[in-house]
Amino acid sequence: MAAINLRKMAKKQSGTIISVKVGGELGRRIREMGLVPGTEITIQGRAPLNDPVALRVLGGTLTLRNNEADYITVEVDDH
Repeated sequence: MAAINLRKMAKKQSGTIISVKVGGELGRRIREMGLVPGTEITIQGRAPLNDPVALRVLGGTLTLRNNEADYITVEVDDH
């Protein structure tokens, strides 16, 4: 298993969130969306310029801008 930044994940890649390193209003908003350590996510796709990124999480889909994804570290398979 390898820990990478959510921004660097490829389309259809899955992993488990291991940390969210931001506080304040942005950190609260990210956590309210269900993006907390232990949550499994899958990258569904990206906009044409790679921003934002669409995630499959907790049975739903949400989007994050790359500057928000930079605060999230995910553990993924090395394959």
